[in-house]
Amino acid sequence: MAAAVPLRRDYDAKRLRALARRSHASDQTRRLLALAEIYDGGSRGDAAKLGGVGLQTIRDWVLRFNANGPAGLLNDKAPGKTPLLNEDQRRALAQRVESGPVPAVHGVVRWRLIDLAQWVFETYRISVSKQVLSRYLRAMGYRKLSARPRHHAQDPEAVAAFKKNSDLVWQKWRRGTHPAGR
Repeated sequence: MAAAVPLRRDYDAKRLRALARRSHASDQTRRLLALAEIYDGGSRGDAAKLGGVGLQTIRDWVLRFNANGPAGLLNDKAPGKTPLLNEDQRRALAQRVESGPVPAVHGVVRWRLIDLAQWVFETYRISVSKQVLSRYLRAMGYRKLSARPRHHAQDPEAVAAFKKNSDLVWQKWRRGTHPAGR
């Protein structure tokens, strides 16, 4: 049977319990208290029972504690999935969005997500869904913009005349001369 990994000598049970009281992370508190049990002379099995884990986990905690002190007993944030597009590819995508499509060449007057996803696949052989591409573009500061719909037979002069009349009605209403305002 292998010998137990010794704990650091610059800490003791009293100091670990004080750190556990001040800790806001429950996992770190549990780990500190389990290691304090070992400092008090308890067995690794007792520390494992106190921490609610197995002996291998206690050994892992000891190694983390010896390497980084109490901060080593905090849960690290998971690294997450690696991005599909690296920094250079995202820069090229942003440049493509900024330059816009050439209607005669690309067959579209504005970029759609599906068009950009196709370009990414043709250029880098990376299959990216519209949702992921949308997330990348939003992270780069781009927003989906769409033009306000306008009827093909709309008369600009009629719109201007309506706005002028509408403004007069509202001004009268604010002064209290509107019949409904009484």
